[in-house]
Amino acid sequence: MKKTGAEIVWECLTREGVEVVFGYPGGANMPLYDAMLSYPVHHVLVRHEQGGAHMADGYARASGKVGVAMATSGPGATNLVTGIATAMMDSVPVVFITGQVAAHLIGGDAFQEVDVTGITLPITKHNYLVTRADEIAETIREAFYIARSGRPGPVLIDICKNAQVESCEFVYPDEVKLPGYQPVMHSPRNLMEDAVKLIEKAHKPVILCGHGVIMSKAEEALMQFAVKTQTPVASTLLGLGAFPASNELSLGMMGMHGEVHTNLAIQNSDLILAFGMRFDDRVTGTLKTYAPRAKKIHIEIDPSEMHKNVAVDVPLVGDLKTVLTDLIPMVDEYDHEEWKQEINNWKAEADKRSIMNWVDDGKLYVAHLVADIWKATGGGAIVATDVGQHQMWTAQYYQLEKPNRWLTSGGAGTMGFGLPASIGAWFAAKDQEIWAVVGDGGFQMTAAELTTAVQEGANIKVAIMNNNFLGMVRQWQEFFFEKRYSAVDMLTPDFIKLADAHGVPARRVTSPDEVNEAIEWARKTKGPVVLEFKVEREDGVYPMVPAGAALDQMMQRPVKAG
Repeated sequence: MKKTGAEIVWECLTREGVEVVFGYPGGANMPLYDAMLSYPVHHVLVRHEQGGAHMADGYARASGKVGVAMATSGPGATNLVTGIATAMMDSVPVVFITGQVAAHLIGGDAFQEVDVTGITLPITKHNYLVTRADEIAETIREAFYIARSGRPGPVLIDICKNAQVESCEFVYPDEVKLPGYQPVMHSPRNLMEDAVKLIEKAHKPVILCGHGVIMSKAEEALMQFAVKTQTPVASTLLGLGAFPASNELSLGMMGMHGEVHTNLAIQNSDLILAFGMRFDDRVTGTLKTYAPRAKKIHIEIDPSEMHKNVAVDVPLVGDLKTVLTDLIPMVDEYDHEEWKQEINNWKAEADKRSIMNWVDDGKLYVAHLVADIWKATGGGAIVATDVGQHQMWTAQYYQLEKPNRWLTSGGAGTMGFGLPASIGAWFAAKDQEIWAVVGDGGFQMTAAELTTAVQEGANIKVAIMNNNFLGMVRQWQEFFFEKRYSAVDMLTPDFIKLADAHGVPARRVTSPDEVNEAIEWARKTKGPVVLEFKVEREDGVYPMVPAGAALDQMMQRPVKAG
């Protein structure tokens, strides 16, 4: 049966199980939008293509499925770039479909012509330029397979306008044949045995739980391994939620703003078991002094990550869930009680400096507000953030018990991510409570998506932590630039009036005694809601590992006077 290229796109998306697409129409993808009316896929009209990219990303993270975003050529496509890079850095499966000028016009500087495949080549797992209708079906089939398999990531399909209007016989490929792309599932037996020998000898082991645990759906296998070997589990920023925070073996977050006892455990360990993580610089501190006495076992599906930042003793390339499932029967049971007690002693000492001890001074601290939201929601909400101080406080004080409920930009550190990601998450989990915890700076970058939330009836709660500063930059300038504040003092609009202009109910909170009532009001109000919290202006995130310092050389919160 013959179909136009535009019809084939939607036919393929439907067969891939796509239920929602986030996009923006324009000249070069208008045939796609005309054909869309004949198909059951729900389209979300975003207010900016970057917002659409982050919505598709948030949808993918919350659902475990492939997200889809669309844009036209030229500026529409380039507006996706930040969102594509965000998905790439965090290994999130998203398929981006852009319109392109007709094939015969390529290279002639036609209206709204931009070489988007060239621009996005470094920030996609793969990308395609489609010039004929008969290429579309196979391309989309491959794109979804590549996006979701192996180490997930974004794939871009740039479709020329002529390919959208031409007709051809539609044949949906039964299978994907990519001989050069074969993700490895199992690790070699001899290397597995080498890993077991290191595990047997270890007295102070630590598991490093990364985003790969969630992407591989290896949470249960991780739990089984950790409990059997009684190995404490530290999490990267994106690994949070893969291992329950309430479990006695959970150490919380590691790294630049990780827990004191967690970083000390890593630095004093004799065995590091890195599960689905890439030894990012925010995790390790300076590499010269990273876990100096520890042997290292690294399980990772992407072979290019092996030895990239940290040389390891046993590299186990393969799907994390599969490798762990193979490894569990090979290891014995251990207790490591002395090691766990040593870590608990560090934790007890560090807790004396906790900001949770700072109460009754009439000020609003973001850490306290995050803890209040956590208590009100029972820790069960999906939480999306922007990037900065509020992001770190949320990571520290919103204690996650389950995966796919923590949506934040890790590798790229993308401000403006939180609001649109929460909207995308709502389409993935409409029965879940969803909060976007954002800063006054990042929120303003994508605030236009409030109207998208209104139009779609998205039941999201937006908590703006407003300190009238670009907080994390200000903190660095305070610590490392002698308080020479430069371009961080931020005048903000009246967020209550702004929310009202979008048709969103909003409240401003200025004192601690208003907090709980405001949170409950937001939770009970249907649809999108904005809460603006006027928080302490010059608070700092602690602990903090300064750039170039060892992981255990942390700046800790000063003891509060009085």
